[in-house]
Amino acid sequence: MDLKDDISSLKGIGEKSAGLFHKVGVFSLMDLLRYYPSSYIRYPKIIKVKDARPEERVALELEVQSEASLRHVGGMSILSFTACDDTGLVSVTYFNSPYLKNAVKPGMKRVFFGSFGFKGQTARLSHPKMFKYEEYRELGNTLMPVYPLTKGLTARTVTKAVKAVFDAFGDLEDPLDEDVRNRLDLMSLRQSLYGMHFPVDEEGFIKARKRVVFDEFTDFLRSVRQLKEDNSKTSNHYVMIESAEAVRLTESLPFRLTGAQERAYRDIVSDLASPYAMNRLIEGDVGSGKTLVACLAMLTAVKNGYQAALMAPTEVLAGQHMAKLSELLKPYDVTCTLLTGAMSAKEKKQAREDIASGVSDIIIGTHALITDLVEYKNLALVITDEQHRFGVSQRKNLSDKAGGGMPHVLVMSATPIPRTLALILYGDLSITVIDEKPSKRLDIKNALVGPEYRKKAYEFIKKEVAAHHQAYVICPLVEPSEDESRAGENVEEYSKKLADMWKDDVRVGMLSGRMKSRDKNAVMERFASGDIDVLVSTTVVEVGVDVPNATVMMIENAERFGLAALHQLRGRIGRGNLQSYCIFVDTSGKKESSKRLEILKNTNDGFKIASKDLDIRGPGDIFGIRQSGELGFRVADIYTDAGILKMASEYVSSGDAGGEYDEAGEATIL
Repeated sequence: MDLKDDISSLKGIGEKSAGLFHKVGVFSLMDLLRYYPSSYIRYPKIIKVKDARPEERVALELEVQSEASLRHVGGMSILSFTACDDTGLVSVTYFNSPYLKNAVKPGMKRVFFGSFGFKGQTARLSHPKMFKYEEYRELGNTLMPVYPLTKGLTARTVTKAVKAVFDAFGDLEDPLDEDVRNRLDLMSLRQSLYGMHFPVDEEGFIKARKRVVFDEFTDFLRSVRQLKEDNSKTSNHYVMIESAEAVRLTESLPFRLTGAQERAYRDIVSDLASPYAMNRLIEGDVGSGKTLVACLAMLTAVKNGYQAALMAPTEVLAGQHMAKLSELLKPYDVTCTLLTGAMSAKEKKQAREDIASGVSDIIIGTHALITDLVEYKNLALVITDEQHRFGVSQRKNLSDKAGGGMPHVLVMSATPIPRTLALILYGDLSITVIDEKPSKRLDIKNALVGPEYRKKAYEFIKKEVAAHHQAYVICPLVEPSEDESRAGENVEEYSKKLADMWKDDVRVGMLSGRMKSRDKNAVMERFASGDIDVLVSTTVVEVGVDVPNATVMMIENAERFGLAALHQLRGRIGRGNLQSYCIFVDTSGKKESSKRLEILKNTNDGFKIASKDLDIRGPGDIFGIRQSGELGFRVADIYTDAGILKMASEYVSSGDAGGEYDEAGEATIL
């Protein structure tokens, strides 16, 4: 057996089970070992009802008092009953668990672990896990993994499969020898992977995670180093000069470019005329005008006789770029073409023909722009989001498509990263920072509030909607049972609650990363067009469309997110000339949390926030919500793990980090 073998090679994993693993991105045994839990349940000591605090996960030993009742609301089944101890009565509620009706009987004693709160004067437990006393006592204060699952795939199946892999392989070949591990205070590869899936305690988990994070950073920095070496040898096959049309475009705008935008464009023009191919990062805060700089760069390429491509992270955003750029460049005889997966087969075929023939000057789409089906006539400039960093094989693919050599590459990033980290992460790129905002943009007004402020917030949002504006409400979870490690608002219940409260006065929409791409795009298009007034969403809107009419964002359980992530979310509003407002709801009741969130309340400067985030984040934050990590890291976080990133950078730079590269330019670990 080999770690590259298919998951179906494991005993007990048949075709059906293998298909479920494939749905969550697990194809090989190696993938399974890297299929880390999204969070961990920490089971606390059993307490009395009188000692339970709202908004906390608690363990209560209760006796069931009433028969379980079952009702259905909007396609969701709700089962409820009452239970008590000698200090108080609790209403217990389960969602989509009708099978419990016959299992729960009056007089039965169980330990209930779940989210505690109040509705009026009534104490409530929401969708708790239920244990016999002896079962719960055995759990103690251990950490139990919570995996990101799909329908039909259970945590039990995943755990059993992971254990089977560890049993099948007595040891794993470790790319780090023992001396290096001791010097850097790192676990062995096997210990770290086992510790991620089956941590004994928090201290052990933190050590296991340290090794995994180190490996992720090391792999990434190795590929960056190789790209840097390649870049230094890449000649400029597409020498360009500044075009008169780009100058005319800047003069025709109803506003002046900021000084930072001017500098960014000058850097690009200089790169395009230099002896070497451009590889530049434009790093700018949300709303700083990076897209306009990209537009000038593409117009320059087109007027020098070449094609340019812009890769967006989502199909909806690609469509929005298409509409804006087509309108902006109409006076300059530039043909823009959109290519996305949502288009019909006929539309895609026509788009590919236009691209190959040279009818298309600027091509806009997702990463599908660099697939084998697309051929360019004379591609000379590729502008990409930071999510689409190119590995060695992608660069060769681009070079082959361009025909005459490696095209110029411009990476745009809206993630404000402190310069010390940016120099490590983007070591293969020249860096330009856009640190000014357009003068007409109003600063977002921020409020940091507790859960008791929700009623006023709802009234304020309704008032904004009545003024024909729109709003976002951000929740950390998708559904009640998604993450049992902590309490938190969820999109499914929240959207129903708001829709029931506002009825026909406010049109409420729901968005989450679990939805199919087509459905997500449809919701975002409806919101962008004004057919949805309030969009209840997870962080999937962090990379979203530009909706200038959205003036309010309310972020629930704000204490669950990093400051940089919250700032990125806030960047979805304040996109136009309207006054915008962001409401951060801190449900923790802790001074440390409030102090941290005060930073966001007091400034809208992403670079200041990023620096503060770097200063105050620590190991304790790793048990929070897993964000969509910068640059695609599975576990690593550049803020929480800044120290490990610097350690990995020193290790790679020292020459100790050997290792072979695979075809994607990533170092092979296993």
